[in-house]
Formats: sequence, structure tokens, C-alpha cells
Amino acid sequence: MTDAARTADGTAGRTAGRTAEEAHAARRARLAAALGEHEAGAVLVTWPVNVRYLTGLTSSNAAVLVTAAGEAALATDSRYRETAEAVCAGVEVIEDRDVTGVLLDRCAGAARVLVEGDHMPVGLFQRLSERLSRRHPDSRPGSRPGRRTVLSPAGGLVETLRAVKDEAEIEALRRACALTDEAFSLVVERVAAGVTEREIARWLEAAMVELGADRPAFDSIVASGPNGSIPHHSPSERRVERGDLVTMDFGARYGGYHADMTRTVAVGPPAVWQRDLYDLVRRAQRAGRHAVRPGATAGEVDAAAREVIAGAGHAERFGHGLGHGVGLEIHELPFLGPGRTGRLEDRVPITVEPGVYLPGAGGVRIEDTLVTRADGPELLTLTTKELLVL
Repeated sequence: MTDAARTADGTAGRTAGRTAEEAHAARRARLAAALGEHEAGAVLVTWPVNVRYLTGLTSSNAAVLVTAAGEAALATDSRYRETAEAVCAGVEVIEDRDVTGVLLDRCAGAARVLVEGDHMPVGLFQRLSERLSRRHPDSRPGSRPGRRTVLSPAGGLVETLRAVKDEAEIEALRRACALTDEAFSLVVERVAAGVTEREIARWLEAAMVELGADRPAFDSIVASGPNGSIPHHSPSERRVERGDLVTMDFGARYGGYHADMTRTVAVGPPAVWQRDLYDLVRRAQRAGRHAVRPGATAGEVDAAAREVIAGAGHAERFGHGLGHGVGLEIHELPFLGPGRTGRLEDRVPITVEPGVYLPGAGGVRIEDTLVTRADGPELLTLTTKELLVL
């Protein structure tokens, strides 16, 4: 199926129709099933994004315990208890300031409990380990007296599950991308010689919120003229000049899900080198998008775009990875880049964003958010990739 055949309206029917309660329960069931592969009795989830993914609760002080048997308990303090009881259907809610300690006390008899080592502070890990060493094993049926519970890093277990989205998540991303497209269409008409990078960034962010976004997905990047050679340039007071290329990298957040899109435009007729550079990046971006399919490795997708740029003699001017997953975080698994070996699965939202950056002159980057599908990638950001001359 071609990119043009997929539109926000045309794909709205993909939504699975499950309730939020059913979706969260299904995610916890997938996590419980994965514990068997790690020979763990439970996992203690503390990263706020992962707590939200598993329960629906957004909180600054909460943790959730999921056991291999599929049981789940969430601990939070009095500030969030009422919200948790309303949102977290099917999960036992415990009120306690010490959210990790009270949940860990429920793991007596488990030989191994996973914790989120990538996110848990070393000091907290040490305190929890000391708590376990002081605790006597309980005598509940099925427990093994004398067996000490060991904490082990989970190794991005929940993040791996999050990479594959359900249709409700994809619908939220689809809406976030539609808001991003619409904001661009409103703001690009105002981009002209004399306006500053910061003004353009403010216009984009205000437009997204006014159109219905939760907030911008990240701090917008606007890079004009020679600043375009800096991939993550922070918008400055530099005024756009006639003859500039202007790169805008931004996105809306909707329902907690993050869109990501980059477009580069020309202010005034572009020079030959600017048009050639744009055409090169556009061809590389198309090659990368067409390589996206379930079963492809992250390295293969990256190479499809990178080889186009290398063939034009600009290999050293494309220094970052081709893209990344998007969802409840703006950068999440999987990551597309040289040497990346993980394989894409069905229903994985990713970005494809090659760029070429020429110090002192400028640069071009083109980025879309799309979703892997068995019958071809579903494009979520639909703004034209023709070079717009303003």
C-alpha cells in the first residue's frame, strides 16, 4: 500500500475497541509471561512512564509490582490514591509513602525479583537490598524458608514490550501527528526573511497546543542558514535571511503519545547546491521508509538510507542514527542505526530522519513518524516532502 493511500481518516477504523482497563490488563499479562524467561517471580516497576503504561496512572511517586502469576499491586501516596483507585481498575492500590519498600515486602519467598536497573538510583537499589537481607522469609504456603530474595536488573524489559503498540496507542499517535501536520501548515505561511528562529519555534508550539495537543512533545528545533549544520540546534535570535534553508523539527503530544516530524524549507529561490542537497536527503529518506517492514533489522533500515547519502560522497556528514521509536517517550525502543541488530515487529512506530549537515553552510533533514505494518509502512506525518520555497 502506498503512503498516499494511508490517511488519518482512512486508518481510523484500525482502533481495536478495547477499554483502557482491558488494554492495561493485557500489557501486564505480557509482562507476567515474560518473567518466566528471566526465571523471576516478580518485577518491581518504578519508572513513571512504565507505571503509566501498565496501570494508566500518571504520578511522581508510584510503583507497581507484577508477579509471574499475573497479580498486580500499585503503591502510591495519599496525593494520588483517589486517582489511582479511579484509574487503575483490576489493580490493588496500596497507600504508602515508601512505594518500593511496601511492595518489596510482598515478595517474600520469591528467589528473584527484577528491578528497573536502567532507572533506579544506586542508593535506592542498595537500600532495598539491605531491607531484604534484614527480613525473615515468611511462612506462607508455597514459600521456601531460608531462601533469600535477590534483586536483579530487568534490562529494559518493560521498554521492550512498549515498542509494539496496540491500536489504541497508534490512534493516539495518529492524532498527535495530525496536530503536528496542521500546526506546520499554519506556521509555514509565516516563515519569511526577518523572523527569528525563536519566533518560529514559539509559533509552532503555540499552534500545537491551540489545536488540541497536551503540549509540545519536546523542545522544538528551528535552525536557519548555517545553523542548519547543527542537528540539535537550539533556536536563537538569528533572523532568517533570504536564501536560507530552514529546518524545523517538532511534534505534538496527544494523550501522552509523542509525534516527531522534521521539514526543511527554502526562503527565497534555493541555490543549486541547496536543491541538490535536499533531493539527496529526500531520496535517502524514501529509501529508509521503504525498508521499514516487520522482520527487518534496525541496521538494515538504517543502511538503506545511509548508502544513498554515502554514494553521493556525504557519508561523514550524516553522523546520527536514522531514527528511533516513539510513544509515551519521544525517544524509545527501537533505535535505528549502524550495527543495530534488533528486528522490527508489526505495529512498531518509528521515525525515519536522515540528514546531511555542511558546517558553515547549512543542512537538510527530513523526518516522518510511521508504523510498521505487514502490508507496508503506515505513514502518520502526512505533510508534503516536496521542497517548499517560501
